[in-house]
Amino acid sequence: MKSKWIAFLAAAACWLLLAAPSWAGNIVIKGSTTVLPVAQKVAEAYMKQQPDVKISLEGGGSGNGIKALVDGSTDIADSSRFIKDKEVSLAVSKGRYPVPFAVAYDCIVPVVHPGNNLENITLDQLARIYKGEVKNWKEIGGPDSPVVVISRDTSSGTYEVWEEKVLKGGLVYPGALLQASNGAIVQAVSKNKNAIGYVGIGYLNKEVKALKVENVAGSAETTLNGTYPISRPLFMFTPGWPKGDTLNFINFVLHPQKGQKYVAEAGFVPLY
Repeated sequence: MKSKWIAFLAAAACWLLLAAPSWAGNIVIKGSTTVLPVAQKVAEAYMKQQPDVKISLEGGGSGNGIKALVDGSTDIADSSRFIKDKEVSLAVSKGRYPVPFAVAYDCIVPVVHPGNNLENITLDQLARIYKGEVKNWKEIGGPDSPVVVISRDTSSGTYEVWEEKVLKGGLVYPGALLQASNGAIVQAVSKNKNAIGYVGIGYLNKEVKALKVENVAGSAETTLNGTYPISRPLFMFTPGWPKGDTLNFINFVLHPQKGQKYVAEAGFVPLY
C-alpha cells in the first residue's frame, strides 16, 4: 500500500510541475502545528515572489485541518499524519476528493528539562511512562523525582503517530497534562524539571533537552535512513486536484531549490 502511495505522490508532483497556470488571489491553510513552521516559511517566501497573492495560516491540529478541508473552509490542510479512511469517505460524501502531497519529513523527539541527567530512553520505557506505569525517573536511570507526563491532545497528528509508534495502540494515561501545540509542549517542559514531552524536530531548542531513542538521536540523517524509530512524512492535502494559486503554491513547496530550502530552514527534513 505504501509503495502505491509513493508512486501516486511522485506522479502528482510531476503533474503539478508541468501544469501550473499563473493566477492571483488568496490561499487559506489550516491544520497541523507541526507543519505550521514549514507553511509559514514557505508562505512568506512565496508572497515575496507573488505580492498579489495573500496566504492566511492557522494551526489547531491535523484533525482540525482535515475537518476544515472536509467542510470546505480551507484550500490546504496541513497534517502530520495521513488522512483516515473515514475522513476520506466524509469528504467524498460532500463532493471533495482529498489529494495528499508529502512536503517534508519529520521525527518526533522526546524532550525533558535540561536539568534531567537522562540521555537515552527506549521505546518500551517511553510506552511505560505514557501509560502511567513509570512514576519516578529513578526507575529508568534518571533522578529520584516524580515523572510529569505531558502529551498532545487527541486532535493532533503528532499524538496519533506517537500512539501508533510508541504506545502501539495503547492510550496515554488520564493523569497526563495535554497541550494543544508543539510550542506549548516545549514551554511546559522547559518550566518543569520533572516533565517529559514530545515534539517535532523543528521545535527543538535550548530550553529543552532532546533524548536519544534506542541510542539513536533524531536528526535529518537518521530520519531519512530509517534508523530513528519515530519518524513520519508531513503532508499538505487539497480538496481535489489543485488549481490556480493553490497549484502554484504546492509547486513552490515541492520545488527542490525553492520551497524545500525553507523546509530545512524551518528545522525539518527536506524531501530531496
